[in-house]
Amino acid sequence: MVGVDGSRTSLRAAAYAAGLARRQHCRLLAVYVGRVPASAAAAAGGAAVMSQTVDEVADELEQLMLSRTAETGIAAEFRSVRGDPLAELTRIAEQAHADAVVVGASEHLGHRVVGSLAARLVRAGKWPVTVVP
Repeated sequence: MVGVDGSRTSLRAAAYAAGLARRQHCRLLAVYVGRVPASAAAAAGGAAVMSQTVDEVADELEQLMLSRTAETGIAAEFRSVRGDPLAELTRIAEQAHADAVVVGASEHLGHRVVGSLAARLVRAGKWPVTVVP
């Protein structure tokens, strides 16, 4: 399973996970977790605009992932959900019985203090986690 959000590191993680899936002859599950900030949801009409943006990003990522995996003959599935990235990636990995989780390294400075999604997945210790820079 690979978590994607459209960032440079998540796209690298997707390429890495696709290579693993190709070499291991297994299915690749790509997951996008859309997050609507509470401040945007509180604004008049903000939730609708943010929801539409999340849907557009998910559609673009799905098209990109499925076209690239089809070119290389990898069996792939794309899921788009909303919520907390850690909770949703954990839930989906458990449901799908993921053998491993691949994510991109965070590029946000604040995550060095709070802890990035990747670090929290590693601490969960439920699957092998590969963090791609």
